[in-house]
Amino acid sequence: MLDNRIVKVKVKGDFACFTRPDLKVERMSYPCMTPSAARGVLDSILWKPEFQWYVRRILVLSPLKFCTIKRNEINSKQSRTPIVVDELDSLGKPKYRAQRNSVILRGVAYIIEASIYQRQVSERNKPEKYIGRKGVDADHDGIFIRRIKKGQCWRRPYLGVREFSAEFMEPDGTETPIKETIPIGSMLFDIFYDANGKPEPLFFHDVAIRNGILNCEVPENDKMMQSSHFQPPIDSETSALIYELNQQEEREAAL
Repeated sequence: MLDNRIVKVKVKGDFACFTRPDLKVERMSYPCMTPSAARGVLDSILWKPEFQWYVRRILVLSPLKFCTIKRNEINSKQSRTPIVVDELDSLGKPKYRAQRNSVILRGVAYIIEASIYQRQVSERNKPEKYIGRKGVDADHDGIFIRRIKKGQCWRRPYLGVREFSAEFMEPDGTETPIKETIPIGSMLFDIFYDANGKPEPLFFHDVAIRNGILNCEVPENDKMMQSSHFQPPIDSETSALIYELNQQEEREAAL
């Protein structure tokens, strides 16, 4: 069930790289944040197994600026055996490390508009618990709103790659998207997981940023709401930590 209320969060950073998967050797960024990156930012601020984030729109606030940098990357895929990046070959050159060009974005700012999707809504897990109630009957902010105001997050949000960290805050109401239309063509929407946990990339086509807005309310988004992820065993250390954090949030919500 998709809640009709919309929450907004502003994110910005000095650099961003939302890598196009069709260019394998050297990175080149899409001209704006992808829906999967937006969902990752929201999950970094507040993730709960009871709901999913449904990204509605991404507003581009800063003019499009590309720049080129060189980054150290590894030229082999990570496997079960750890990669020692400082290991040298017989000629004394780095065995796994390589310098590659990256075409990235500079000075970015976005507003993410999203809603909560829940497969099952219960009295204990209503959407207003997480995003609050608007109007005269609002007694307190939801968990997500409080976390934004306090700058709290599960992990530091980033803009495409981990070294490009993002700042997040409430919009002040004066922000306006750029007045440009930028064609993109095909864009990676997200990674869909079937009932067996098999991943499948979802693309949406004929995409364009229109008047500074990327519309994400497309059929691919509805499919993503049915995506499944394997959950850790209930007696695992991860589940125990998640339970402890959830209990802490419950106590704060009751205040």
